[in-house]
Amino acid sequence: MSNEQTPEPAADPRPSRLTAAAGLAALEGLALVAGGAYMLVMGLLGSPDKPEQAEMGGLTLLVLALLPLLAARGLMKCRAWSRGPAIITQIMALPVAWTLLRSEGSLLIPAGIALAVVAVASLVLLVNPETNRALGIRGPRDA
Repeated sequence: MSNEQTPEPAADPRPSRLTAAAGLAALEGLALVAGGAYMLVMGLLGSPDKPEQAEMGGLTLLVLALLPLLAARGLMKCRAWSRGPAIITQIMALPVAWTLLRSEGSLLIPAGIALAVVAVASLVLLVNPETNRALGIRGPRDA
């Protein structure tokens, strides 16, 4: 018996589509952190009409940022569980983008366009067959 170890085959590299989906999810998470921090600081130091509402909104955005950030980390590590939270994040972003697009504020419309583009692009990347294979997700035909 030989004591030599046979090298294990190298794991498949992470597809670029999966990396891009993780990057977009991280971008959304960071945007939520920035928005939450801004609302929280303005609620504490600024003079909003309702400081409690601004503070609670800021805390809510900070907590919501955890979903896309954790999903992005899981996607980067090719964890199958991360696809669900990433898809949920994109589905939640679409009505927000629609609301921003229908607003009358000049800065909110471009933000709505950017959010819609990121959400749709992320969804396309997340349901791609190459992404599914990399995550080990099998469809009904593969079972």
